[in-house]
Amino acid sequence: MHSITANGATIPALGFGTFRMDAGEVAAVLPEALRLGFRHVDTAQIYGNEEAVGAAIASSGVARDEIFLTTKVWVDKFAPADFIPSVEESLRKLGTDHVDLLLLHWPGGSDVSRADQIDGLNRARDAGMTRHIGVSNYSSAQMHEAAKLSAAPLVTNQVEYHPWLDQTAVLAAARELGMSLTAYYAMADGKSATDPVLAEIGAKHGKTAAQVALRWQVQQPGVVTLSKTAKVERLPENLAIFDFELSGDEMAAIHALATPAGRIVSPANLAPRWD
Repeated sequence: MHSITANGATIPALGFGTFRMDAGEVAAVLPEALRLGFRHVDTAQIYGNEEAVGAAIASSGVARDEIFLTTKVWVDKFAPADFIPSVEESLRKLGTDHVDLLLLHWPGGSDVSRADQIDGLNRARDAGMTRHIGVSNYSSAQMHEAAKLSAAPLVTNQVEYHPWLDQTAVLAAARELGMSLTAYYAMADGKSATDPVLAEIGAKHGKTAAQVALRWQVQQPGVVTLSKTAKVERLPENLAIFDFELSGDEMAAIHALATPAGRIVSPANLAPRWD
């Protein structure tokens, strides 16, 4: 497993995402994912599966200190009186005394000031509840604002990223601030696995289109990608992306797939004005 460094954090470049996975799916797949080599697990309060994730980690046989564990505070817990209790509840469900990364889940959906939200992250870090802090679904302008407000360095912005969505501005902001970009929806709701451009490139390397999509992400400096599957048999495929390299022309051809209409996730009242 390759790792990247960002503002003092060492983050496994390939993570296992648990969005839209119920407790049964987590229990069936995550322990095997960890046994096969995944060392980065991503969940969130709103996913409703933190307890299942914690149980899966405990049953995997992999030591907790070998796993980079991320969770996210939901927007209804941003108020100063609610923030720390919500993180305490997440830790109880996860069966751990700390996470490795704690994120604010969305920039909208709350009347709590950005300063108070960022202060909540710092208070959780100062209390030893998380090793690192960051944000999710922030625009480049919001990333700069948050970084200025934070006493501790922010280590990532977790955002939608796949070949059909240009994230040049957010990547530039992340690199300027010493942060990573953590990519979700790498498979673009299945589109990556069937795209002919990705498939043609994959055929040259003996890889699938899905593997090419993941490799394209982790080959970009400072990018972490979250893969997700509810099928145990797909885990080895998702892991096998570090034994080949895309050429400059292949990387450019994948970047060229981006379109102005490529974004998939943009919930009203939660999403920012995107770059």
